[in-house]
Amino acid sequence: MINKQSLIFLTLTSLILVLSIYYVTMPSELLLTNNSAFISKEETPKDVKVNISNEDTFSAMKSILNTEREEELNKLKNKLTNKELGPDEKNNIYEEIKGMNKVKVMEEKIEQIIKDDFNLESFIKVKNDIIEITIKKGENDKNLTVKIMSRIEKEYPNMYISVTFKK
Repeated sequence: MINKQSLIFLTLTSLILVLSIYYVTMPSELLLTNNSAFISKEETPKDVKVNISNEDTFSAMKSILNTEREEELNKLKNKLTNKELGPDEKNNIYEEIKGMNKVKVMEEKIEQIIKDDFNLESFIKVKNDIIEITIKKGENDKNLTVKIMSRIEKEYPNMYISVTFKK
């Protein structure tokens, strides 16, 4: 008598076998997704100019930073689940994860401070003891820079603060 688990395993195995045979016997022309037969060489553009707006730049910077952090966080979580690591190593990895979360909260808090106090959009990156602030404003205003730096320094003393303006 076949139990439920064996039946599911047998069904999935046979499905995989049928699909693999199907893909192996398929003609290779169907697998190609190259549309070069439909595009002539004369129609392809040679000089492409891309205009990136300020919002796109800032959202791209945030997206890249989030992607890098997610990858690092996933690596640390994978290490954390490793059974071969000792408790001290796992504790160090856990502390790194907590540190990454603190940095993310710090960045969000600084971004909110700049938005509330100065009504400006910004991109914040914190690494070690450096706070990099990029403001979405075209002109470099020294007075505004000093105000932003002093405001952030009240919240986070003993940190190096860098403010740049991006068009």
